[in-house]
Amino acid sequence: MRPPMRRFAIVLSAAALAAVALPAAQAFAQMTQADRQEQEKRQQERDKADKEKAKKASKVGVQPLDVAPNAGPCPYVKVLYDAARYVEFKDGKEASATVGYTGEIEGVHAMCSYNVEDPIKVKADIGFELGRGPTAVGSSKVYRYWVAVTDRNREVLAKQYFDLPVTFPAGADRVIANETLDDIVIPRANSKVAGDNFEVLVGFDVTPQMADFNRLGKRFRVNAGQAEAVEAGKSAAQ
Repeated sequence: MRPPMRRFAIVLSAAALAAVALPAAQAFAQMTQADRQEQEKRQQERDKADKEKAKKASKVGVQPLDVAPNAGPCPYVKVLYDAARYVEFKDGKEASATVGYTGEIEGVHAMCSYNVEDPIKVKADIGFELGRGPTAVGSSKVYRYWVAVTDRNREVLAKQYFDLPVTFPAGADRVIANETLDDIVIPRANSKVAGDNFEVLVGFDVTPQMADFNRLGKRFRVNAGQAEAVEAGKSAAQ
């Protein structure tokens, strides 16, 4: 299933943009000719990588924003590890038999476009795998996730939440879904502010307990309880 396309616009304050622009402008002023040549070389490599990324992105529905080469690198787009998975437990007991609704962000494919002093425009396709465990009630669930733009110091400049409604077909405990955010717009203070001064992060709206569960890398096998029951039965028979 593919929910409707979402729009996400970022409006940053002038103060926030100036704070991001200052280090970039100072670094640019201190660059030697050798530095500039090295930067141009890296830019050519990035352009080549962007073309390859565009080919891959087209396979998941993300179309290029602009055929012209960017003025610089794109923002880093990634899933926040602590919020990459959503796992409900009945009464807070961490066991395979108490799992309710679950979700995992499988990955994010993104492209960006900006030139001269244009804002940075990012288009992203987010893949989700949603699950229904033994204690889930009903066949529908509205998952909530967020998209945030931060600077390289990880200060959040803007954050927006989205609802992802999912209905599980009869007899199914897994659903695959994709969300397309086609209009993440990041203004720039001036043309010297490159995309790699920013990060775009994606994650589920999780509780502190869920975040701790993710941080510790915990997982359950679906048949863990069944295996234990079989082993117990064998012991009793002996």
